[in-house]
Amino acid sequence: MSIYDNAGVVLIPSGYKAASIDNLYSVLPANGNGDFNATRGSTATRINKDGLIESVATNVPRLDYPLIDGVVQDCPALLLEPQRTNTVTYSEDFTNGSWIKVNATVSSNNSISPDGTLNGDLIQATSTNGLVVITNFLTETQQTISVFAKSGNYDKFKMGQASNEYYAEFDLTNGSVLSVDSNLSEASINYYGNGWYRCSVRYASPSGLKTLGIVIEGSGNNVNFFGAQSEFGSYPTSYIPTSGSTATRSADVCNGSGTSAEFNDSEGVLFAEISALADDGSVRSIAISASASNDIVRFYYDGVTNGITAFVFNGAYQTVFTTVVNDITENNKIAFYYKLNEFKLFINGSQVGITDTIGTIPNGLDTLSFDNGYGSEQFYGNTKQLMTFKIALNDSELETLTSWDSFNAMATSQSYTIE
Repeated sequence: MSIYDNAGVVLIPSGYKAASIDNLYSVLPANGNGDFNATRGSTATRINKDGLIESVATNVPRLDYPLIDGVVQDCPALLLEPQRTNTVTYSEDFTNGSWIKVNATVSSNNSISPDGTLNGDLIQATSTNGLVVITNFLTETQQTISVFAKSGNYDKFKMGQASNEYYAEFDLTNGSVLSVDSNLSEASINYYGNGWYRCSVRYASPSGLKTLGIVIEGSGNNVNFFGAQSEFGSYPTSYIPTSGSTATRSADVCNGSGTSAEFNDSEGVLFAEISALADDGSVRSIAISASASNDIVRFYYDGVTNGITAFVFNGAYQTVFTTVVNDITENNKIAFYYKLNEFKLFINGSQVGITDTIGTIPNGLDTLSFDNGYGSEQFYGNTKQLMTFKIALNDSELETLTSWDSFNAMATSQSYTIE
């Protein structure tokens, strides 16, 4: 007998339809009761099974294929993101007049971009003083700028605040950040395959900053670019293409799975394999809740660095677990066990803390959602698995459920380097 024989809802993101309700399919139950209502008021982009950026329609769930060292992985994850606006008005056309060229020329449609079409632009310095390409955008407290870049005849460039010369320098051969100005909060580089890297810079307090600058040093040196983005937030989100105006991607909302038949008030387990988009201190929740009361089983990323909290509430808190993992932006397997006078939390193959032996159980559980059970604190991140069980699994089963099948699977999930 398999432990999955006692599962209530099993979501392994694989199937969806373009509809406003019940459009993200769960594997179990087979009658459709476990399907989710995934909505988003705009188009959005994802990485498809070929490793290319593609647009999906309004209200279509994004099954995003992870890229590890530029290699697309076999199984997708459900991508849920907050609302963001790209304030760069011509994200793919560096020839447009909104981009000011200083000691620079731009050749359009020079290379195959990360979306698989011939629309990557080549920017070349025409002076030993280097090249600056600038576009205007708005400012906020947290601001992140990003661009896709690929070596031309040169493999380095700088990006940042042009007027104040606050830059990070990137190496497009080694895929590394060479330097970061002290006025910048953070810089990162991620490989998208076929020589393309997404490079990003974050400003913590960009008061008065109004330009995005790209610099290539050395007359005749050139680099390919695609997909410039400036957004209000502390990390870069999925690419938002623009052509003549700013563009906003609406927030993803995913809820409404299950009925009372899929959950057991007396005992059960809430399990997920998830990763956060960033360790930014925001609260992002997954919960089984009761529509007729405030009863709830929930875990969430909390405001503590790499912190996770799990609790049961039925008019009062019955148990609360708090812990810290190595990195919430990597895949973590979390199983929260509840039963009368017995509560446990397992993460990545091990029990966290001791078993809580005092507490009552919730009543009327009937809905599974990517939020706090009350329609707020939505979960933004990647989900590879989400399951509920109608029995309290034993410790061996919980260890197996939250472990990896092999060392290679664990290393891949945690982005380890195997030498």
